[in-house]
Amino acid sequence: MLFDMDGTLVDSEKLWDVALNELAAEYGGTLSDAARKAMVGTSMAASMRLLHDDLGQPERDPLVSAAWIDARILELFRTGLRWRPGALALLRAVRAAGIPTALVTSSVRPLVEVALDTLGRDSFDAVVCGDEVDATKPHPEPYLTAARLLDVPIARCVAIEDSPTGVASALAAGAAVLAVPAEVPIAATAGVHQLESLTGADLELLAALLGEAPAR
Repeated sequence: MLFDMDGTLVDSEKLWDVALNELAAEYGGTLSDAARKAMVGTSMAASMRLLHDDLGQPERDPLVSAAWIDARILELFRTGLRWRPGALALLRAVRAAGIPTALVTSSVRPLVEVALDTLGRDSFDAVVCGDEVDATKPHPEPYLTAARLLDVPIARCVAIEDSPTGVASALAAGAAVLAVPAEVPIAATAGVHQLESLTGADLELLAALLGEAPAR
């Protein structure tokens, strides 16, 4: 099992909204809805470029902006991180069944370490962060890396994602994909099963996505 983090397991996109809007205000502007939606599932570097362009300030240093966001989001993660509906129950069921499980996120390691205080450090056999791969989502590398760390063929993995960027990454890697849109819609795509939430998702569904009997 391969789980995305932001918007899939935890309702953190709203915290990113807070930080990004605060930074836009710091720069004397307002972040547009279109630019914010385009950021969902992307790397920090890509998000900062989108923010700068949206504000009409492309000359700004993305590293400076990223450092500001990193510091603010760490504060918000420590106090405001909440589970997405059904996510904790599904993660617990997967772990109880002994299924190899990885967290695959575009967030950087320091932020993920804070999130793991909520997610549980024993919830995953492997963790792949955005600053630990050469190419981030929508490139397939994050999911291919996770499958390799789990020593499971990617074709035997189900990836759960909430964004078009994450879905594209998982599909390109060759995983079965369960999409649970959170902040932005995901177009109907061959090979992608969609649910409104993870409430009610179970091992039988995950097994069906792989065309096999559920784990017992």
